[in-house]
Amino acid sequence: MSEGSIAGRVPAYSLAIDAMGGDNAPDAVLDGIELSAERHPEARFLLLGDEAKLSGLLARRPRAARACSLRHAAEAIPGDMKPTAALRVRGSSMRMAIDAVAVGEAAGVVSAGNTGALMALAKIVLKTLPDIDRPALAAIGPSARGDVVLLDLGANVQYDARNLAEFAVMGDAFARAVLGLPAPTIGLLNVGSEELKGDERVRQAAEILRDSHLGPNFRGFVEGHDITAGTTDVVVTDGFTGNIALKTGEGAMKLMGGLLKQVFTSTILARIGYLLARPALDRLRDYMDPRRYNGAVLVGLNGVVVKSHGGTDALGFAHAVDVALDMVSHGFNERIREGAALLRRGPAAAAPEDGPPAVPPDGASKQEPGRDTPGHETPGLSSTALR
Repeated sequence: MSEGSIAGRVPAYSLAIDAMGGDNAPDAVLDGIELSAERHPEARFLLLGDEAKLSGLLARRPRAARACSLRHAAEAIPGDMKPTAALRVRGSSMRMAIDAVAVGEAAGVVSAGNTGALMALAKIVLKTLPDIDRPALAAIGPSARGDVVLLDLGANVQYDARNLAEFAVMGDAFARAVLGLPAPTIGLLNVGSEELKGDERVRQAAEILRDSHLGPNFRGFVEGHDITAGTTDVVVTDGFTGNIALKTGEGAMKLMGGLLKQVFTSTILARIGYLLARPALDRLRDYMDPRRYNGAVLVGLNGVVVKSHGGTDALGFAHAVDVALDMVSHGFNERIREGAALLRRGPAAAAPEDGPPAVPPDGASKQEPGRDTPGHETPGLSSTALR
């Protein structure tokens, strides 16, 4: 069955796009699709929004116009609308885009709109995959050894050991589909790396993972500093802890940027030093560019759901589309279905004949910093995508 299909039906559109969601919509959305249409000429998009406004804007973007079919949506979900209120607005561009995925018309949805509304609508309309109790919010961030998948980032404050194990399954599928890693390593975030550390839920989750089909690639407990060190390809935690870790990392990045600016503008010699160091600093800025990591993903649902940062520009939105298309084309949800079924079967399924390959020695699956996954440009997700 094709990703997002219903009863074997192949979706007519690669993605449904909420054209009215976000601070800079619809211009940033359409500019992003213009870029995406050039990168992915085979992709077809269903564009939901104000037809009168969008038709004129599309006419000035020829590649986007050729790749898109426009469908009128009379309403848009504002950024300050509560999720409970958004559920009642059935004619919104966001709701209609999610509905297109639910009926198999599109394989996934991308929106830069209200995060809470998108999560609530997606959970209720699309529902979770078989053997998945709760969806999780995943993102990609930079590390010293390449990109790292982190989940859950706020979808689940309440959780149990089984939820954490399911998050690991989804994180493994995400790293394979989007980062192109053949055998991603997995770590469980804890207050220490020793086996006795953490509460009972975390220790039970570790036992489940050790006995599961993910066991060969499970590296046990990791600590907060291991996220940016790139100790594992996937870091699993609960939504409360994950969101705090994410926002702390974002704040540290902003602090470092501010300090660098302050230092390099403090004296004449410092300004001269900046000119000498500028090429290296430009490379660092490009690698840490939040647009490169734009688009948080709600995983575990019957369809691909990507949330772009509301304030992003065309390049950032195009990266969110890249992520969604990678997930669709690499059978992301089918990987989750298979992994969740093996997890449910328990230790008996720990070594299936056609199971995933063992992790390469010395963590060779990791990417080098600043280098893209072979075969496509590295998409990613920004910590700021959760706003």
